[in-house]
Parts: sequence; C-alpha cells; structure tokens
Amino acid sequence: MIFLDKNPFKLHPVLTAIFISSLILFACSSLRHALFQSNAYDLGIFDNGIYLISQGQEPFVSFRGLHILGDHAAYILYIIALFYKVYPDVHWLFAIQAFSLSLGALPTYQLSLQAGLKETQAQTLAFVYLLYPLIFNVNLFDFHPEVIALPAILYAVLFARSNKILGFIFTIFIILGCKEVLSLLLIAMGVWLFIFEKKTRYAIVSIILGLFWFFLSTEFIIPHFSQAPPIAVGVYSFLGNSLGEITLNIILKPGLVLSKIFTLANLEYLILLLIPLIWGLWGRHLTPLISATPILFLNLLAENLQMKNLTQQYSLAILPFLMLAVIENLAHGEGWFKQKKWIILWSLIAFFALAKYGYFTSKYLTTLDNWQATREALGYIKTKDNILTTDKIAPHLTHRPHLELAIQGREKLDLEPFQYVLLNQRHPGWPSSPELIIGLVKRLQNNPNFQLKYYRDEVLLFEKFSRE
Repeated sequence: MIFLDKNPFKLHPVLTAIFISSLILFACSSLRHALFQSNAYDLGIFDNGIYLISQGQEPFVSFRGLHILGDHAAYILYIIALFYKVYPDVHWLFAIQAFSLSLGALPTYQLSLQAGLKETQAQTLAFVYLLYPLIFNVNLFDFHPEVIALPAILYAVLFARSNKILGFIFTIFIILGCKEVLSLLLIAMGVWLFIFEKKTRYAIVSIILGLFWFFLSTEFIIPHFSQAPPIAVGVYSFLGNSLGEITLNIILKPGLVLSKIFTLANLEYLILLLIPLIWGLWGRHLTPLISATPILFLNLLAENLQMKNLTQQYSLAILPFLMLAVIENLAHGEGWFKQKKWIILWSLIAFFALAKYGYFTSKYLTTLDNWQATREALGYIKTKDNILTTDKIAPHLTHRPHLELAIQGREKLDLEPFQYVLLNQRHPGWPSSPELIIGLVKRLQNNPNFQLKYYRDEVLLFEKFSRE
C-alpha cells in the first residue's frame, strides 16, 4: 500500500506532508480571518450563500445582488452546505480549502509511481506540489470552490490511465460543479486523452460532459439565476457583448487577440507561473499542457491583472498539468535536475521568493490598532437581523438573510431596513473611504430611529430601537 510504511503505525511521508500542510494552511486562513483581513468578496459571498442553503432558504446573496448559482453555477456549494447543517461556521470553508489544496500531493505521488518513477522521486514531486507558491497564496485569498477541483483533476487523469471509468466520471462531476469555465478545461483534456493517451472512451466522456455543461451553465443556469450573461462577458467585453460574439471575434480578429496576448504583463505572468517548475519543464514531453490551454489563454487574454498572478485562484487549474508535464519529463530522463536535494532546494527558493507568508508581518497587521474594538462591537450584535457593515467585517456577519456593504455607490442607501449598522471609520475596507463612512455616520446621527450602541477607536455600532 502507498499509505503506510513498513511499520503499520507510521504514516507514509506523503500523507504526513498532506496532514501538516492542511494544518498550516487552515491555521493561516483562520488567523487571517481573525485579523479581519478576509473580504466580503469572495469569502462573504460563499459563506452567506452556503449558510442560506443549509437553512433551507434561497441562496440569494443580498450584497452581491445575485443567486449563488448565478455566479459560476457551482453546484458543489450545495454539497458543502451539508457541513453547515451539522454546525454553520465559516471555518468549514477554511478546512475544506486547506485539505483540498494539500490533497493534490497524493495523486501527484500516485501518478509519478504510475509513470515509472522511483519511490524517492514520487515523494519528491509530492513535496514539490505542496511547495508550489500558488498553493499557499490561494489559501490566503478567501475561499473559492475551484480549489476542490485541483485534486479532482489529478485524480481524473489517474483514473483514466488506470482504466477506472466510474472514478473518472465521479471526478468529472466534481470538477464541473466547481466552476463553469472548467468545462473548457475538460474539453481540452479530452482532446489530450484521445490523441496522446489513447484513452478514447475517457476522452469522449470528458468532451461530451464538458460541452454539455458549458452550454447548459452559460446559456441557461447562469442567465436564469443572474438575469444577466455570464461574468466572462464583462471580463472580455472588448471582444463582444455575448459569449457567441466573443468566440467569433477571437477567430475573426486575430490582431486584437494577439495585441492582448503579447504584453509585458503576460510575460511576467508566464515567468511567475513556470519558474517554480522550470527545472522539470525543460524537455520534450509537454503534451499534458494541452489540457491547460483554455484556462491559460483566458488568463492571458484578460485585461484584469488579477488573472495574471500567483496570488489568486485563476491559475489553479493549470497546476495539475504542469505537474503532469514534469512527471513525464522525469520519467523520460529529461529535466535540469534529477537529484532530490536540488529539486527540493529549487522549490524552497521559489516558495520563499513568491509565497505571501510575509503578509502576516505586514499588511495583515494594519488593523490591529482597533482590532479589539471591532471584536467588542461584534459581541453586541445578538440577532440575525439585517445589517449594514464594511467589507472586512462582513465575513464575520454573513449568517443572516440580508447584509449590505458600506461601499462606493451605496452612499445614499436607505437605512430603514437595517437593524444594525457596524462601521470602522479608521479602516473602512474596499472599496470605501473614511469620508464615505463619515457621511453614513452623520446620516445615522440625524436619524431618530438609530442610536449609537458602541463606540471605541473609531469603530461605531448603531442599532435601530423600537418606539413601542
């Protein structure tokens, strides 16, 4: 068995690494949240939607103005809601994310053995996966359901190569349930499985299910629940006003597409993406990367710089195929490094250079000056009534049907529907300002229905009182 050493009571090194990694990632995301550094977008969105599902209510995220399925048709959230039925707590999301990100090391190890690598090499690649900077960084960027797809993608390849069709189909449904755009990845993966892996049956399943879900989610599910086109239409609006128009212009306007692709920002992005694994990508066996081309293309084409870094989730689906390419090169005796010590050393250097652990000694400490006041103010909120609050405080208050944000564009928001208004004038969050908060405070002070319940260190809690 790959799970145990010769001593039945000694955990396998890969499982030990996964366990330690999960604990570290969970601790980091929990600490970040405790320091009021998590955000309404996106942690608050998913926590609110999942909580409402668990309570049997419509998962309409009020401050997002959207049904949770109108975002990315992520039906996996309904499965996660089962944990909230046991006990509703945002830390479930941190635990699921930490474990999912770490779990990818196990199929990486198994795929390495399957490819003919030695035990030591397979273990090394599992550690390399865990040290890839994106794993640590994404864990700090709130929560996103596509983290669950990361190990599922690797297991899909493992099941295909092992001729286990039921396992393959199961992982496909997990992947599709995390985000609609992953259907494009499955289509490309099907092409790779058909041409290079000679797995015709698995290729057909991947392509058909990918095409079916992309059409169903983008043409029916998302428009139905959002009353608008998929979010991608806004991201690529320079190419058209619908998915069909965008697709057509990608073909008909190669000059425009190339002008967006060949930029310094994209060059920097590619360097950041590849440099942690470049030692193993230097070879001829790169066909697994075919599967990642749709996601990579979309990231390169986007004008949004958030899609071109190693701190957010947009590149997660590319990582499994980078690891597969490294495995293939090593299995054929290619790559710069062959010895474990050099591979681990390179991975450690890349991690310490690109992982954002330094945030815990810098940006994550910026709100400590009134952290205690914010905690105390939260203690005064006893009900799940409607609340208006700031971006950073919102994820601590999302277990209620209605919550709104004190942000730009909502300066004139009607205050009457709210039972509580909790503001942090010193740290108003994104996208807000002290001036905006001051304006809201003046309106509340002049409103006879609200009274100041708590004030300390520029943290203010107003509560509506009954005149009965």
